[in-house]
Amino acid sequence: MWGESKSARCDEIKSLITKGCTKAKIENPRGSTSINKNKPVTNRKKDIAEKLKPDQITQIQPQKLTLNLRSGEAQTFKLKFKRAEDYPIDLYYLMDLSFSMKDDLENVKNLGTDLMREMMEVTSDFKIGFGSFVEKTVMPYISTTPARLLNPCTSTSTSTNTNTDNCTSPFSYKNVLKLTENGEEFNSLVSKQQISGNLDSPEGGFDAIMQVAVCGDAIGWRNVTRLLVFSTDAGFHFAGDGKLGGIVLPNDGKCHLENNMYTMSHYYDYPSIAHLVQKLSDNNIQTIFAVTEEFQPVYKELKNLIPKSAVGTLSSNSSNVIKLIIDSYNSLSSEVILENGKLPEGVSITYKSICKNGWVGTGENGRKCSNISIGDEVSFEIAIKSENCPPQGKSETITIKPLGFTENVEIILNFICECECSKDGKPLSEMCHNGNGTFECGACRCNEGRIGRLCECSTDEVRSDDLDANCRKDNGTDICSNNGDCVCGTCECKKRENPEERYSGKFCECDNFNCDRSNNKLCGGHGRCECRVCICDANYTGSACDCSLDTSTCLAANKQICNGRGTCECGVCKCTNPKFQGPTCEICPTCPGVCAEHKDCVQCRAFETGEKKDTCEKDCSYFNLIRVKDRDKLPQPADQSYPLSHCKERDANDCWFYYTYAVRNHTERECPAGPDIIPIVAGVVAGIVLIGLALLLIWKLLMIIHDRREFAKFEKEKMNAKWDTVRRITPAYCRITPAHCRITPTNVLPEKNCSECFLLFTLQISVTLKARGNSV
Repeated sequence: MWGESKSARCDEIKSLITKGCTKAKIENPRGSTSINKNKPVTNRKKDIAEKLKPDQITQIQPQKLTLNLRSGEAQTFKLKFKRAEDYPIDLYYLMDLSFSMKDDLENVKNLGTDLMREMMEVTSDFKIGFGSFVEKTVMPYISTTPARLLNPCTSTSTSTNTNTDNCTSPFSYKNVLKLTENGEEFNSLVSKQQISGNLDSPEGGFDAIMQVAVCGDAIGWRNVTRLLVFSTDAGFHFAGDGKLGGIVLPNDGKCHLENNMYTMSHYYDYPSIAHLVQKLSDNNIQTIFAVTEEFQPVYKELKNLIPKSAVGTLSSNSSNVIKLIIDSYNSLSSEVILENGKLPEGVSITYKSICKNGWVGTGENGRKCSNISIGDEVSFEIAIKSENCPPQGKSETITIKPLGFTENVEIILNFICECECSKDGKPLSEMCHNGNGTFECGACRCNEGRIGRLCECSTDEVRSDDLDANCRKDNGTDICSNNGDCVCGTCECKKRENPEERYSGKFCECDNFNCDRSNNKLCGGHGRCECRVCICDANYTGSACDCSLDTSTCLAANKQICNGRGTCECGVCKCTNPKFQGPTCEICPTCPGVCAEHKDCVQCRAFETGEKKDTCEKDCSYFNLIRVKDRDKLPQPADQSYPLSHCKERDANDCWFYYTYAVRNHTERECPAGPDIIPIVAGVVAGIVLIGLALLLIWKLLMIIHDRREFAKFEKEKMNAKWDTVRRITPAYCRITPAHCRITPTNVLPEKNCSECFLLFTLQISVTLKARGNSV
């Protein structure tokens, strides 16, 4: 296709088919997984007489695979791990022989035979070795005076001891005993060891651990379980501390043992923790830190940085060292942790563990399973994915192994970066401009120094001014419409971030993403965009393919398009009669209803009444009439396949009649019953009686109110009555005041004067009444 680079031919299958590629010519290579070595895990018992060599025991399956990786496609496979019974063990005991460990050395002298006897309960193939360390043999870690170099345990040392202490000269690390099956030899050599001394508290144990890890031949490590017991009662020096003694070269991580003595302690700095972790992991060594209670926090933090390591509390005189070793070994061996080597750039790996009791781990927990007993089997699902192709598509090899075990899984990664058709390419093909390229997969792959779709241009001879003219649509436009690059006079269009969006055309003037949109969808979701124009699917039209040619949405209830009163445009009715509206032109707000429209005709045809009684035959013969006796027998909408309207109308005699209107009309007349006289008369009589009772009650109430008012008026007048007799017999300074209901003086007199007036008034009234012939 014009404007597309050769790389544009690699696309999704759907896009390639859209471009015009046939399925038969589309190559779609897939990734695959194949197992090259699949030796089953070993089912071994301790009580079987036959003893297997370490390399005959298998605990992980499969052992070798080949993965063909296609970019973006993960390949998944399963690993099985089974902890073998009676698996051989190598144990190397590395002890701090500074002066503070003097009493510990006495207890370790019999460690060989005792530990051998205990470990026979775990495995029948056990070896033990011994090494010791003190400190770098330079100031300020030790005293370099001649006397102190010969015997650092003098009275002037930092430790409180006497000249009777027989100490050996200080040293960095000494391999005392190579791994052996002879416990007596261990006891014999350890019993000959002497304590030494140094000046500072931290010890040079990291130098010793590095040499034990990398000097495999000198130590005698086998490809079996490797245990390193590190015993001390002090802290440790690490990278950077060597500067105190003028040592600046970083530790090189190599073996420097001569006559079983580390000879480069004065030359190389202490190793870093990360360097130590790497070497222990590379050599499958599991570390047990046997330290005193005082330094437990320090070594527990160190344990968190070193995979497959354990920390045990050592008693002050190392009397519990055997139990500590057994417990730590059981803890370490009950957990399996997978580790992979360095991955190529762009390759990722994920783990999923299926452990005991169906427990499933993902993420970082997918690398490990815990609480594994001897004979237990667990599995891991591992997915490897490549995001891109390495240079020249070279194969890569990675390894996966359980930490602390010598076995590993080798995985060969092949990268699918070319189609199969590239194998049939024709070098120096005439189709590529006189042999200037290889014709493969239908396109030219140009030789070095040649460019162009057909390798027709040389990078040394290209004149940009001449070639750019071929990349312009006309003189007024940009090169390749500013959407591509001009390569050898031909436009190669730019790629978009979205792989679904593409520029195309001879001058990159077209694209498939700038067409009209509808409902925020390109071409309304009903077409494809070609050169900025929508190519609509069937039954769709319009610039944005938003106009549907389907008329099913325009059908009215009578199965007519837009009820016969409009046209269907893009699936929507356009009503031609202005009186009608609605989605299917069935609504007419100003039209009389069907029932009102046919009322008069139904009335004259059915009952020979109504306004059209005289013209019924002329005006109302346009429908068929079917009578029914009962309203319930009228047709129901659910029973009919045609639209049906129920009507209820009233005639001039106030009678209701019912009918249905459709293809045929069904009628029924219903008249109201006459009035019931008895209830009406009874109601009128009862109403009159109730009204009379109410009037009587009102009259009685008004009379009571009137009487009470008259009585109150009488009482008031009686109180206000004035007797002339009283006026004549009452002294001038006294009178009766009804308001006070007592005799009060008219003048200001004492209270007792009023009482005298009252008595006088009473006597005078009595005399007067007697004179008249009355009695009081």
